[in-house]
Amino acid sequence: MSKKVSQEKYEKTRSYRMKQWFDGTRDPFLNTVEMKPQKVFSEDKETLERRAEDRKKLRERIYDTAGNTEVRVFRKFYRVASVLFCICLVVMLLAAVSGLPTFGNPGNPVNNEVAARYIENGLQETGAVNIVTGMILDYRAFDTLGESHVLFIATCTVLILLRLDKSKKGSHGIGYEAEEDRIYEPKNDVILQTVARILVPPIVIFGIYVILGGHLGPGGGFSGGAVIGAGLILYVNAFGFAKTERFFHEKTYKRLSFCALACYALAKSYSFYTGANHIESMIPLGTPGAILSSGLILILNICVGLVVAGTMYTFYVMFRKGAY
Repeated sequence: MSKKVSQEKYEKTRSYRMKQWFDGTRDPFLNTVEMKPQKVFSEDKETLERRAEDRKKLRERIYDTAGNTEVRVFRKFYRVASVLFCICLVVMLLAAVSGLPTFGNPGNPVNNEVAARYIENGLQETGAVNIVTGMILDYRAFDTLGESHVLFIATCTVLILLRLDKSKKGSHGIGYEAEEDRIYEPKNDVILQTVARILVPPIVIFGIYVILGGHLGPGGGFSGGAVIGAGLILYVNAFGFAKTERFFHEKTYKRLSFCALACYALAKSYSFYTGANHIESMIPLGTPGAILSSGLILILNICVGLVVAGTMYTFYVMFRKGAY
């Protein structure tokens, strides 16, 4: 009798029920917990139905091509404008192709004296051992300045289009914090963080090396800036925005880009006055092969590298909805 009573007491204990749960014999919590439906909306049923009907009428009014004159006129104009634009584009392309020089002609621009000037006199005139860098940042430095500004303007456009407004909430009442990617922070991926701690410093150092040695060998501001941008992207993926913004945030990018572009424009403006053909430059070229050589090419490489690195990181952050 005592064994039977003790068995009944044991079956009522929590440990016995947990043992049944682990064994899969029965769920000890089945039919013991009262499940109540969650109230999603505070409005009553009539209010919800009225709002749904209003949305339906608005949608019908917007997409009613038969009754909406503005939509009907716009669609006709859009079709006509699209056809005219395509015709004009095809005509311009055909006219440009028809005016191209004959393939293989010795008098083509690719065979003129400009390429020979770059190859034969590039080291003497620019001081850069890397002929490509000397061409991009000396002979065509003004064009490269325009390319850097294109990157900056593209970043500004992405900031305008994708930036989240902290002062407003979403259309469904969802707060700003719930719409951005920071709800998944802090990052707790041990493997990713360990790999990032090992790889990010060498990646950034290698990017700096590529920028500083661009006038001595393969590399330069564009390639080195891309390497540094990749290191920043890896760091933010591993450790999140909170740690990354300790040293790189929106104001940092704006200041770096503005200072780099302004330095580039001011430093290279002397070419309009002293850098033309047969006019000696006031900037010494230094010893070819030395790190401090090639005039201002080293400084221009640093400026371009800062712009490219910031642009890569900003593009990634904005498309990831990080509320940069």
